[in-house]
Amino acid sequence: MSGRLNCRAARAIVPAMLTLDPVEVREAVTRAMREDVGDGDVTTLACIPPDALATARMNTREPLTLAGLDLAVEAFQWISPNLKVERLAEDGARLNPGSAVLVVSGSARAILSAERVALNFVQRLSGVATLTRQYVDRVEGTKARILDTRKTTPGWRHFEKYAVACGGGTNHRLGLWDLILIKDNHLAALAGESADPIAAAVGRARQLYPGLRVEVEADTLAQVQRAVTAGADVVLLDNMSLADLREAVTIVAGRALTEASGGVRLDTVRAIADTGVDLISVGAITHSARAVDLGLDFE
Repeated sequence: MSGRLNCRAARAIVPAMLTLDPVEVREAVTRAMREDVGDGDVTTLACIPPDALATARMNTREPLTLAGLDLAVEAFQWISPNLKVERLAEDGARLNPGSAVLVVSGSARAILSAERVALNFVQRLSGVATLTRQYVDRVEGTKARILDTRKTTPGWRHFEKYAVACGGGTNHRLGLWDLILIKDNHLAALAGESADPIAAAVGRARQLYPGLRVEVEADTLAQVQRAVTAGADVVLLDNMSLADLREAVTIVAGRALTEASGGVRLDTVRAIADTGVDLISVGAITHSARAVDLGLDFE
């Protein structure tokens, strides 16, 4: 997937919604299938006749928001192009327990050998989408949008950010290359050479990368004021109290976007949204989402 091609132009609020690149999907599935099957699925080879046919349905076993179906389809077709796979739902769908998301028919051996990899992808990515949807639902009626972060599984970032989008969330930067985010350690490294490291950092960023958004992390209200004065596009309000978040929104006064970060949980996100911030970043939707329950049931 080319994050660069999917990113909006200079100083857009967020990148465009990710789409799944078939090449990246196939590469990921190939790695997973080789990891799982190895030299052969010995249990299936030992027990199932080569000419046995079967039909199986992938069913939900709890309420969820679906994501990652492309990878499941690819897993079945990777093991055998002759398998017939029919989608019965689409990514982003909110499904009840007992809903069928796909049906696969053909070689019983092939279905059994691809079953776990197909389920792993859908369970993990649907878990991200489902948790994201819960956060999005909690802030409904406010202007706040739920953002993801770079706290993703190594090698799975595009898939997990895609799942965030399926859950109604908004993708933040895709990596270190598409947005300038000046954090506390950047400012600490500049403290010895500038009386106002925020202004220095923003100025250098604008000069070297004039087409990119600039975001500044602020731990205090004084830093919020300096970030806005320096011309930041977004001010990241890090671990601030609700009272400070409200005051920061007043200080910014629409001159930049405000993003709340830190201490965000399902039981706190609504109160954070009610302070008037524009964005709320939630690392948990990718780093702590549990795999949801789906199963492949043979008919």
